[in-house]
Amino acid sequence: MPRKSRVVGELGERRVIEVLRKRFDVFSGSPVPFGDDVAAVSIDGERVAVLKADMLVDRTDVPCGMSLWQGARKAVIMNVSDFAAKGVQPLAVLVSLGLPRMMTMGDVEDIGEGLNAGAREYGAYVVGGDTGEASDVIVAVSLYGTAVWSRLMLRSGAKAGDVVAVTGLFGKPSAGLRLLTENCTVPSDVREVLVDSVFMPKARLREGLSLAGSGAVTSSIDSSDGLAWSLHELGKMSRVGFVIDCLPLAAEAELFAKRCGVDGLELALYGGEEYELVVTVKPERWSDAEAAVQSVGGKLFRVGRVTGEKQIVQILDGKKQPIEARGWEHFKSKA
Repeated sequence: MPRKSRVVGELGERRVIEVLRKRFDVFSGSPVPFGDDVAAVSIDGERVAVLKADMLVDRTDVPCGMSLWQGARKAVIMNVSDFAAKGVQPLAVLVSLGLPRMMTMGDVEDIGEGLNAGAREYGAYVVGGDTGEASDVIVAVSLYGTAVWSRLMLRSGAKAGDVVAVTGLFGKPSAGLRLLTENCTVPSDVREVLVDSVFMPKARLREGLSLAGSGAVTSSIDSSDGLAWSLHELGKMSRVGFVIDCLPLAAEAELFAKRCGVDGLELALYGGEEYELVVTVKPERWSDAEAAVQSVGGKLFRVGRVTGEKQIVQILDGKKQPIEARGWEHFKSKA
């Protein structure tokens, strides 16, 4: 097939972004590299305006059983999580809605209330946007905030010897999605935790703001595309490698894996939708980073270390095994 005839289903989201990026003029005034979790524009001295846009589409992003209220809230949380990874407080939310003609007034009210709930949960306000007709429900959210440039936690900056850490355990949303679509049973209390992680995700904003204030973090990324992919993105932007020796699998996901014959490592590494932060920390400042997260009611889990070798591996049964560069990717991953 001729190069220009390839369809986006073959290219995948990341290749599509690269194709678009090569056609954009470079904005030399941006203090954040293209491809990080957010974009930024200098506004006054050290202060920058921080911007983020992300989109939720009903057919690909909303699992069976999720309400319109929950879906609209999730559309905000997706964006807030990226602000959390940079240590930025969101202030204002803009929303563009694509709505099918036959949606009811009640449906629109549910979407509006979900958007407001997501914004207010993290201290922001919905200030405007746009609506239009579409064949599917589309909720496109943009966030705005301001920050001091030197305090932003970028994807670049990790150094050999740094500690790799996460703000939570992994695997619950992936297990929850399987529970919703596959014939598998677990205890009711475990099912409730797993399904709730799908329908009511949380962004680690308090943890991100506190970590940014600590000055102990050298790089940071939101993990919504999966832990494995997040590590590969950090490695690429920082030009380093990682050795993961303590995989952070949630107990509920581990139980699900045993009951349903699923690989727990697959859930933890490649599932995605956790909205945790993956950070690297100066080893001599580890106690400061831990204390910063604990001060806001969270917990920081050490999972490995940064290496100078550009390889990303895990230690399993005493042996090194590669962590593949895969996770959720629009156009390629199955909805």
